[in-house]
Amino acid sequence: MPATPDRIVKPSAAAEQASRRKLASADLQPWLAQVPGWSLEGADTPGAHIRKTFHFANYFETMAFVNAVAYIAHREDHHPDLSVHFNRCVVQLNTHDVGGLSRTDMSMAQAIDALVG
Repeated sequence: MPATPDRIVKPSAAAEQASRRKLASADLQPWLAQVPGWSLEGADTPGAHIRKTFHFANYFETMAFVNAVAYIAHREDHHPDLSVHFNRCVVQLNTHDVGGLSRTDMSMAQAIDALVG
């Protein structure tokens, strides 16, 4: 069952801490295979992130998506960078605390993808 805002289960404190550890470069490819369309940028740098552009028919649909992403981000306490345009939204994820990417970013990417089916 895909992760949706009402189906996201909060992990235990130990599991949450583990999910916030920086992923090694070698570990990124298997995770990226699970989130099609997301591109890795700045690998092996503190600014490493994944990014995806979502396209919509109009501004209303774009803003509905942005609000749904904001809801998930608030629940997960993990906030992506969003670039909002008339008919698209660019989502960028990384974990600032670890200086790169973590499993939390990949989980967020999966939850965001589930919003658009």
